[in-house]
Amino acid sequence: MKAEGFVATGYEAVADAFEKAQSSDPGGAQLCIYAGGRPVVDIWAGRDVINDRSYGSDTLTVVMSCTKGATAICAHVLAERGLLDFEAPVARYWPDFAANGKEKITVAQCLSHTAGLPTFASNSGIATRDLADWTRCARALAAAKPLWNPGQHGSYHAVTYGFLVGEVIRRITGKSPGQFFAEEIAWPLGLDFWIGLPDGEQSRVAPHIPRASLPFRDMFAAAGVDLKDPVIAELIAGFDAISETVDFINTPQGRAAELPAANGITNARSLARMYAATIGAVDGTRLLKKETVDRARKTRTKDLAPLPALAKFPRPPGEGFGLGFELGSPIVAMLGPGSFGHAGAGGRLGYANPELGIAAGYACNSMLWDNVKPDPRWAWNDALNEIVRK
Repeated sequence: MKAEGFVATGYEAVADAFEKAQSSDPGGAQLCIYAGGRPVVDIWAGRDVINDRSYGSDTLTVVMSCTKGATAICAHVLAERGLLDFEAPVARYWPDFAANGKEKITVAQCLSHTAGLPTFASNSGIATRDLADWTRCARALAAAKPLWNPGQHGSYHAVTYGFLVGEVIRRITGKSPGQFFAEEIAWPLGLDFWIGLPDGEQSRVAPHIPRASLPFRDMFAAAGVDLKDPVIAELIAGFDAISETVDFINTPQGRAAELPAANGITNARSLARMYAATIGAVDGTRLLKKETVDRARKTRTKDLAPLPALAKFPRPPGEGFGLGFELGSPIVAMLGPGSFGHAGAGGRLGYANPELGIAAGYACNSMLWDNVKPDPRWAWNDALNEIVRK
């Protein structure tokens, strides 16, 4: 498979690794890398299988949880403007959220997946089709009771993250998180990136090639976890619902909704450009100050004790989560210490490393990643690591 696009001198090994890895991918992908605020790699290859066409430079795809990084940037922009205090209770901005013992949950805990609200409660009545109803989902979380003591890192907030952080953004600005992102992040940088895709852009999307659902119950059972524990039972129910969410996001209705944790639609070029603008100026626009980035990438979860119910379940090594970002691990390939960003189910990835001056975006439409080991299509990242650390 031969990639198309641009590769600057010195980065040929990255393109070679990308091409080789994509040769076993039935779908398509794009890779864009910025160095010092300028693109040095911008390549693409493969097929939009569902629509039987090439996966091109401007093809769009849902980047799944890479959307969380975009939403986190919005929150940090508000903090820089003095409108958001991460250590303040969420209830300061969203009074109804204080119900059921949540009056002390902070915005930082929502950003770091330690709020104890990893899923919509099984008795909330929220089904996948309801995720397009922002008001209903926000009300369900406002009324919810935490599944564990806030401040503990029990489980990733796969879908609820977007409503928790997004509603704080909405309460502060009066704008939906998708609208705020469009006006404050995407427009100044000229990004092809939406949280809530306009109808006129739907034809550009390469729907993702579905994969079998992950057997969450079997994974917990294999680890020796008590499946009858109330916390575990809720987590399994929530994780099972994620498979339906992945299918929902793959529809025009799902892409048009605003799910700030999961359904950002973009390409690798825009994903890399966004991260490049968090660590330096890109064509005169910089999104975040250095001190903001330094605060964002300080670990919030690495040293937290596991929940008793999950004590037997292996926790991935690494720095864990900062304020809205993943900080790198053997599973989530970045460029080592100092990197921050976010991966997305199916192998999507966006990140930056301020010390190296590198930002990267990888978008694809095949759900190959098994979330247990690094995606084999990330071989380009190994090649990049060797180049920038010579």
